[in-house]
Amino acid sequence: MPDLLDFEEPIAVLLKEIEALELMPTTPERDREIESLRRRAEALRGEIYRNLTPWQRVQVARHPTRPYMLDYVGLLFTDFIEMHGDRRFADDHAIVTGFADYHGQPVCVVGHQKGRDTKQKIFRNFGYARPEGYRKAIRVMRFAEKFGRPIIVFVDTPAAYPGIESEERGVAEAIAYNLREMALLDVPVIIVVSGEGGSGGALGIAIGDRVLMQEHAVYSVIPPEGCAAILWRDAGRKIEAAEALKITAPDLLGMGIIDEIVAEPIGGAHTDPAAAAALLDPPLAHALSEVAALSGPARLERRYAKFRQMGKLGPDFVIEGDGA
Repeated sequence: MPDLLDFEEPIAVLLKEIEALELMPTTPERDREIESLRRRAEALRGEIYRNLTPWQRVQVARHPTRPYMLDYVGLLFTDFIEMHGDRRFADDHAIVTGFADYHGQPVCVVGHQKGRDTKQKIFRNFGYARPEGYRKAIRVMRFAEKFGRPIIVFVDTPAAYPGIESEERGVAEAIAYNLREMALLDVPVIIVVSGEGGSGGALGIAIGDRVLMQEHAVYSVIPPEGCAAILWRDAGRKIEAAEALKITAPDLLGMGIIDEIVAEPIGGAHTDPAAAAALLDPPLAHALSEVAALSGPARLERRYAKFRQMGKLGPDFVIEGDGA
């Protein structure tokens, strides 16, 4: 049985029934019953995933078998060659960079990479990038700019690594530098929020011409647990924080933070990574083609305006509870 989340318990009941039937001798009646249960499980999964709460979307975005950056590299790109090191301190394994072909076009691919098992998680630092990761990313992006290669970025991190050695090596400066430099890159830059886009750790490689976001990904200034701990001194209020933060794809599309929502297979990308990649491919190719058609100055101007516009409130904006 696949790893199911707590809100998927009704599906788990049906899957257990299917498993029990599969242990019985094969008969036409048994096969019909199994097929009927599978259809019911699929319909129930679709209903559940059409009505996910913000906290449930956080759980889906963090699912341990959700496809990561290197999974998408294997499914969407060919001839990937990884680039290592920031030429200053070390090679950060939480951010992967390299060059590949996308539909026959040479591109640069950058993204966060989490681990599957314990050994990989430690090697990738659970997707928490250190300063050298961001410096490696911008070094390779500048290399891509030199040779006119578009850049495709996959964002999936809880946050930048907050340890003391990260602070000692200037993580805040590294992220701030990337924000400025990515805004000036003279090649198309497409961002894909594929999992958990957390805080400055995500934004440090997420300045681009188009921001695509998978249907069940999240993108936030802080993880819900951290928000709850700061606001209410109670991390247990994470469900309430997730609702207040407006971190889901529909919320962010409405606010103009992202440009497009990319559909996922029923039940989330983790249920069928190949199908998730197939659904991502057309909008990614379209965004890249659209941005590449612009002249360099026009592209830079639009990118600048896009991010300067974020956070602007219209004349009709009213804070809830405001008596005015």
